[in-house]
Amino acid sequence: MRLIAAVAVAAALAGASPAPEIRTPNTLTAEEVAAGWVLLFDGASSEHFRGYRRPGFPEQGWAVIDGTLRRTPGAAGGDIVTREQYADFEFVCEWRVSPGGNSGIIYRCTEDKGNSWETGPEMQILDDAANAGAAPVHLAGALYDLFPCAEDAVRPTGEWNEARVVARGDHVQHFLNGVKVVDVRLNSDEYNAAHAKSKWAAMPDFAKRRRGHIALQDHGDEVWFRNIRVRVLD
Repeated sequence: MRLIAAVAVAAALAGASPAPEIRTPNTLTAEEVAAGWVLLFDGASSEHFRGYRRPGFPEQGWAVIDGTLRRTPGAAGGDIVTREQYADFEFVCEWRVSPGGNSGIIYRCTEDKGNSWETGPEMQILDDAANAGAAPVHLAGALYDLFPCAEDAVRPTGEWNEARVVARGDHVQHFLNGVKVVDVRLNSDEYNAAHAKSKWAAMPDFAKRRRGHIALQDHGDEVWFRNIRVRVLD
């Protein structure tokens, strides 16, 4: 992505048209289809998502705009979740957040609680630059309030970031812009120690589900998603 941006800047300085993105947004290649990937957003329809604990897609707070699934400014719409549930999976999307913004990707959440985050762990989405005083476990890419990123891989505010979550049994990995930033087993001593010190300590069902929905969080801030896809892992 940075190479593409550099080419675009060079072209603009030379008076030429910016180079197009290498990947056509919201599509799958033939190789990806063969590998089992499913496109969850085609740039025009929200059909693969609905509101958390709701039968349909929110009438406010979320919209499909300019090829993105967008948490719009203003009235809340609540978290949205995939209509399907996943056990072992690989999930990928690109996200862009407004200045100061906060959101998250919450996975394996179930709807027997009032909030998605009461059961599902979260890969944090954040404008790190505007939240310089935030704890490392609250920065973009972190396993929220549990494990910080092993490396700083987030891009500047306003740029697209690629998030990837891989979950197999109790083994969870987060990748941010191609960099593995979290690698943990949810039944390990390391995890149990982190959980005991976290805000989830009083939630006995947190991160215990081995199958659930993938949620995109409504944290009140404007955030954009695209290239949303998932594949089930054997």
